Amino acid sequence: MDRVYNFSAGPSMLPLPVLEKAQSELVCYGSSGMSVMEMSHRSTMYEEIIAKAEADLRKLMNIPENYKVLFLQGGASMQFAQVPLNLLSAYKTGKADYINSGNFANLAIKEAKRYADVKEVASSKDVTYTQIPDWDEKEFREDADYFYICGNNTIYGTRYTKLPETGKVPLVADLSSCILSQEYDVSKFGIIFAGAQKNVGPAGVTIVIIRDDLLGHSLDICPVMLDYQTMAEKGSMYNTPPTYGIYMAGLTFDYLLANGGVPAMYEKNVYKAKLLYDYLDESKLFSNPVRHCDRSLMNVTFVTGDADKDSAFCKAATAAGFVNLKGHRSVGGMRASIYNAMPVEGIEKLIAFMKDFEAKNA
Repeated sequence: MDRVYNFSAGPSMLPLPVLEKAQSELVCYGSSGMSVMEMSHRSTMYEEIIAKAEADLRKLMNIPENYKVLFLQGGASMQFAQVPLNLLSAYKTGKADYINSGNFANLAIKEAKRYADVKEVASSKDVTYTQIPDWDEKEFREDADYFYICGNNTIYGTRYTKLPETGKVPLVADLSSCILSQEYDVSKFGIIFAGAQKNVGPAGVTIVIIRDDLLGHSLDICPVMLDYQTMAEKGSMYNTPPTYGIYMAGLTFDYLLANGGVPAMYEKNVYKAKLLYDYLDESKLFSNPVRHCDRSLMNVTFVTGDADKDSAFCKAATAAGFVNLKGHRSVGGMRASIYNAMPVEGIEKLIAFMKDFEAKNA
């Protein structure tokens, strides 16, 4: 069977060369006589795998030496608790500022309120998260322990094109759906975290990039397994890590480095997104509800304005080999997630299909 064009928001498609490389090594990795899935995480060979994955990620993102790179578990949702449990003693005020730009930022706020004095300094909930909130820096608290944003909002198709200026307050960013899709100055952040299942690899790995001075401040109630310092001291191997997921992430990093790195991915992503947005802006059937300056490069949302037509479109698209275009259950409509691995050809063919559907259904 031919491979489909998979527009899933996550787990998402992976670069075909990465899958083929993993396939070739599935039963026997190198001269080990075993699969990476069978390999002890304490073995010299696996230590080489995880060390290379970290080194390659550092190259891709230009991660400064005073930041630790951790490969954890629990998904980005675990970070909603792990961040406050580790950072609320950094300045010992118990305060945290959040921008509410979508569902996952909202969930992070709810979790943080279990531990912190949370201030929602800006929100776009009143406009159904169709834009990144406009913020007033006068609302930022200078004595907050950290300031939190979600860099790209997968459900609603929005992204930050500029970062809030937080001064000495560490900026924490959930970059799950935009990591490695564009360049970020890591030194602007205290913590970056990302679930792997969108631009990096299979579900199960969570990447955390944390500045050294933010380690060692966990609350007394923080479980050992959720203490960043525990994992940093043990090289992400306090317990058995998601070994195969880290190996797959390493293959993706290697692929990206061989294909121009993040700048090349960004150039391609801008081109892909422009193709699709330009069509949506011209279409008489489909439209994108997001404020233009906040449009995501990774998740393009669109609707017909008629729920029955939306459903008919998704059904027809699936039959034609364009799968997982149904929008999130909370908002409906459609969503094309066009992460790094989505080829330009996939966008071009989707647009051709959409034009044909429009001609028949406008």
